[in-house]
Amino acid sequence: MDSYAKSELLVEKSKPLSFLLVLIFIVFVHLQAAFCRPPNFVLIFTDDQGYGDLGCFGSQQVRTPTLDRLAQEGARLTSFYVAAPLCTPSRAALMTGCYPKRVSLATGSNFVVLLAGDPKGLHPDEITIAEVLKTKGYATGIFGKWHLGDQPEFLPTRQGFDEYFGIPYSHDIHPYHPSQERFQFPPLPLLDGEEVIEMDPDADLLTQRITQRAVKFINDHQDQPFFLYIPHPIPHRPLHVSSKFTDQIPAEVRTKLKEEGDGIDYRTRDKLFPAAISEIDWSVQQIINALEHCELDRDTLVIFTSDNGPAVGSAGPLRGRKGSSFEGGMREPTVAWWPGHIKPGQDIDEVITAMDLLPTFARLAGTQIPIDRVIDGLDITDVLLRGAKSPHDRFFYHRGNTLSAVRCGPWKYHGNLPGGDRGSGKKTALYHLPTDIGEQRDVSSEHPEVVERLKKYFKDFEAELGPANNLSKNCRPAGTVKNARPLAR
Repeated sequence: MDSYAKSELLVEKSKPLSFLLVLIFIVFVHLQAAFCRPPNFVLIFTDDQGYGDLGCFGSQQVRTPTLDRLAQEGARLTSFYVAAPLCTPSRAALMTGCYPKRVSLATGSNFVVLLAGDPKGLHPDEITIAEVLKTKGYATGIFGKWHLGDQPEFLPTRQGFDEYFGIPYSHDIHPYHPSQERFQFPPLPLLDGEEVIEMDPDADLLTQRITQRAVKFINDHQDQPFFLYIPHPIPHRPLHVSSKFTDQIPAEVRTKLKEEGDGIDYRTRDKLFPAAISEIDWSVQQIINALEHCELDRDTLVIFTSDNGPAVGSAGPLRGRKGSSFEGGMREPTVAWWPGHIKPGQDIDEVITAMDLLPTFARLAGTQIPIDRVIDGLDITDVLLRGAKSPHDRFFYHRGNTLSAVRCGPWKYHGNLPGGDRGSGKKTALYHLPTDIGEQRDVSSEHPEVVERLKKYFKDFEAELGPANNLSKNCRPAGTVKNARPLAR
């Protein structure tokens, strides 16, 4: 056989081997792409839900089977804090990773939160979680309540979000507010992107509509990493539920609601609370179902928490409610779920804050946090995934611009108790939280050395950002616009 014929024979024999090598290479590339794809993030952020308002956090008044399941398959974060006990400052901290006062959003212009047509909002130069993740090619969507400014310059689509469907502030900022004579609120706008598509939408349907859009977002972006932010307007007052949950409502309550007329019966609607939480749990189930259907559950970190303590519900064993710097105002019922990554069935009692989500998501996505500004949040990846200790040696509690307390390890020092401690006239107190989660027994006289150490932390941080309503040079400005006006269709 000549050399040419021998070479042809070798080529023929090598074809199956070549094909196999090509096939192996293709499979390897696809596996490598799947392995290297950064995780998705789903952040579910309810409104005014207390520490005692989940079954897995001990509630006997509400049923949350989906969230209870996620807690069993993931972790309860039992010392998870938001940075403020009210809507706007809490959300500013979440989005920027900074204490609200640092970004000058501890209050609205003339009220404790931003109102309709407020000239103030989150400064366009601030860098949000969404903008950080966009640097790694993430699709970003928000479906729900924004409350960081309703002027076009402040809307989510100007702050790193590709998609937005929801309301620009709390749904009680509408003509049926109990203090309407004082505020004279305009009709509530519903936006899709930057377009107002409805005025005074049926609030009974908001949870369903938000959920439908969130599920669609998952389906539409299953082939790329995504950040899905779902800030539900509920259970903020007035409470609303869709018709599919009315069977949980007592007949006399349903009858009374039929007599509402054109107004809103806030007190009667307060009795919808268990049904409203059930609908939130149903919404979470739809999100989890969508992730599992798209086979993204093991590629997605899901965080469920709330913006501040309860107005209607329960703070459980905690003292204080919405608006308070006691634990009940800022310590939130939180669940973290990521199959295959977070050890199931555990309680993580390390101090974690909503401000930590920005640096944590950045690390997991393989990108960097801004280095040209102070970010107060810290990376908690190792706390969630490897049982590490909290990176925080102290956490500060504010009411508006006023520094109120500091936590350091097991100790919490109140340097500015609101109105005195239960009428005693005391302005300071020290509590040992592991043995006194309800902040009932002041032990400052027994631990003067702890008081002195925490008092120094308190004073140093007060000086860093400025006392009371004074803003230091370490505070960045909020955004402002001229001729602000409420959104209208």
